[in-house]
Amino acid sequence: MTTSSSRSADLLRPVGATAGAALLLLAVAAAAVAAVTAGGGVGWAETARSVGSHLGLPVEPLPPLLDSVVWDLRVPRVLLAAVAGAGLATCGVVLQAVTRNALAEPYLLGISSGASTGAVLVLVTGLGAGSVSLAGGALVGGLLAFGLVLLLLGRRAASTGRLVLTGVVVGQLFAALTSLVLLGWGDADAARGLTSWLTGSLAAARWPAVALCAAVTAVALVALRLIAADLDAFAFGARTAHSLGVPVTAVRTTALVATAAVTAVVVSSVGAIGFVGLIVPHAVRALAGPLHRRLLPLSALGGAVFLVLADTVARTALAPRQIPAGVVTALLGVPAFLVVLHRRERA
Repeated sequence: MTTSSSRSADLLRPVGATAGAALLLLAVAAAAVAAVTAGGGVGWAETARSVGSHLGLPVEPLPPLLDSVVWDLRVPRVLLAAVAGAGLATCGVVLQAVTRNALAEPYLLGISSGASTGAVLVLVTGLGAGSVSLAGGALVGGLLAFGLVLLLLGRRAASTGRLVLTGVVVGQLFAALTSLVLLGWGDADAARGLTSWLTGSLAAARWPAVALCAAVTAVALVALRLIAADLDAFAFGARTAHSLGVPVTAVRTTALVATAAVTAVVVSSVGAIGFVGLIVPHAVRALAGPLHRRLLPLSALGGAVFLVLADTVARTALAPRQIPAGVVTALLGVPAFLVVLHRRERA
């Protein structure tokens, strides 16, 4: 009877995962449409006409000013929020698996701060031009920050308290370096603009940033999906994973490079938005279980919904003034962090 029940459960799990993915896809679509129309001035019909006309469908175009509001401002902002949320949630899943730590995510480990330093250095010194150069600077900064975290931890990366403390210290170090770069090379106007960007804002979202983030996140998701079973083995430790035939070094390198790349392009596009990679993976893991072949895509979809809704709140809560999206995610993330930390300590 037990064997029969287990087989039935195994047969139901893929169906449950597929249904969950379908529901999350519908949630992403609903959240996106609601976000575009939130704030007044644009309705569902206007959104459909604008998108349809730009896709070449036989619909009547909107007046140029209203069409620009929909197509040039709101649609890329919503899409960038969805892609960034998906990427950050995926990064949280991978970092928690590789470090075997429930509190690991790019913001807490200093990766976002390092990426911010690299991006700001490129911006204020003119070392490069365009979003690709900006993402390259952010990638180098993110890799340096995470490398420093691992160097300081040594063999004690599994210690929750030490990992978080080291990540906070490295994050503060790179935040200080960012301030130093701004004071040394940037003028007052640039400093004010970059300070708003560094808190995590999607107000400047444009189509090139959407394309870059979507491309890098999609490639990273494909690469990480290929090593999903190997990530499951990391739950038992690197030595056990190696004894099971997992190429530990190659898997860890793939996971960390993919994470750093996604974090870099997200930070270069929207700034340092924290706690998405902490909240979403834990929520999805509680519903879908720990297997990464389900956890990775479902977390990506959940992250998309979460950040789209968070940015909508940020844009409309105090309209016409806008709150940085990073402020909203922090207000939600800090309590979630304390709950996870408390449960971790009890366990």
